[in-house]
This record gives sequence, structure tokens and C-alpha cells, in this order.
Amino acid sequence: MADQANVETALVGLVAAALYPNGPDTASVPGPDCRIYRGWPNAAALDADLRAGKVNVTVYPAAGAGRVSTRYVQEWVGTPVAPSLTAQVTGASVTFGGSVVPGQVAGLAIDGVAYAYRVQAGDSPALVAANLAVLARANRMALVSGSKITLPGAGEVLARVVADAPAQQEVRRQTQVFRVTCWCPTPQTRDAAAGAIDLAMAQLTFLDLADGSQGRVIYAGTTVFDQSQDALLYRRDLLYSVEYATVLTVTQPAMLFGELVVNAAQVMA
Repeated sequence: MADQANVETALVGLVAAALYPNGPDTASVPGPDCRIYRGWPNAAALDADLRAGKVNVTVYPAAGAGRVSTRYVQEWVGTPVAPSLTAQVTGASVTFGGSVVPGQVAGLAIDGVAYAYRVQAGDSPALVAANLAVLARANRMALVSGSKITLPGAGEVLARVVADAPAQQEVRRQTQVFRVTCWCPTPQTRDAAAGAIDLAMAQLTFLDLADGSQGRVIYAGTTVFDQSQDALLYRRDLLYSVEYATVLTVTQPAMLFGELVVNAAQVMA
């Protein structure tokens, strides 16, 4: 799920890309080396960096409580996952192929009776076939040859493989202001660093978060600090409001077989 830490981490990544558009092994936009991190700087470490001509950029939540902005119906959203294991029916025989990955279920429906096997780590198509044949033998004859199952006397044979899929539900939405602060040794590096960051943020509408959700980004203001007692410190704070969701993510199994009524007749689907 996304929380404040995920938003801060995403903002750090965005700032790094803005200051090092050609990668971390090249010169930064303001020129000096830049340290970009979450949290408030350590005073001694910051002083040392400023004396060495380095720029620090921090990402920190602004003072004041955020606000809840929940307004969407809570519902599960997910995307089916295509299984890597395959099942091919030919007459009264079923052949399994592909690759076996945990989180998949293979099944047979033979004359309306269903059998299901959840694959395990280390299984192969042949092992899947063998395990399903053991289940089917509780009711009928099932012959196994490698990854192929033959079902003598079977009238209707269905074979299917499904995969577990992630599903998400938004349980809360909130808005928080984040402070992106440039701590710089000169006015020139401050202006260059802050300008590059703000330009990148101005082009951004949604911020991608680690859990697959997005945060809505809105500019909230700028503050400049040039304090005479800190002769080597030139600081600019960029404030951005981010609306993001707290999302619950679970893994849900897929339906293997179900019963439908078609033209007043019950069929297996």
C-alpha cells in the first residue's frame, strides 16, 4: 500500500532525475555534487557539504496535518494474469505444457465432475498431469504418459489453467503537502537546482508510486531563506501538495470452472 514514505521516495527519485538528467555518473544541472534524500539534514553533515561546495536536497512533509479526501466507492479492482502452464484437449486426452509457476491451478472437468490441483514449486507439466490423474481415479480410469492424461470412456472433457491475480481496493485517500528543500552553497547553485526541480514538477500531473497507484501533484508555493548568519547557506523550499490513496492489495484466486444455464440446460463453463 502507498503511504507517506512511498510518496517521499517517489519524490526523491523525481528530484534525482531532474538534477541528473543524463544519469548519476554525469555532472548535475547546478554543477556540484548533489545529495538527495528523505528527511531533515543533519546540521554538522550539511555544514561540511556546504563548505565543500555540495548541494543537498531534502524531501520532508510540511508542518501541519494532512486532510482526508476520500470520495470514491470502495471496490476491488484487478487484472487477470495469463497462466504460463497450458492444457490442450484432444478427444479424451489432455496434454499439459509450458512452464509451471506457483500461484496457478490446473483443472479437469470430466462429464461434469471437476478436479483441481494447485501447482507447487518444482512441479513440471508431467507432475501436474500425474497429480490430476490421481484425483480423477477416485471416480474413473485415468492413464498417464509423461504430461498427457488419457481418460477412456469420457464423454465431455474440459481442461483449464488459471493464475492467481493481484486485486486492489482504495480504503482511504488523503492530501499532504511535501517540502522539497534545496540547501546550496551559492545563490547560483540554489537557483539552478530549484529551477530544474520545479520545471520537472511543473510537467508532472500524477506521481507513480511503488504499489502501482498514483498521487495527484499540485504546486503549493515557494519560500526563499537567505539568512546572514548562515553565510554559506542559500535555501529555497518548493512545496507540493500530493493527493494519494492508501490501497489494500491482496492476491485472489481465479475461478477454474463454473456452472451456467444455457438454453435451459446446465453446462460447465
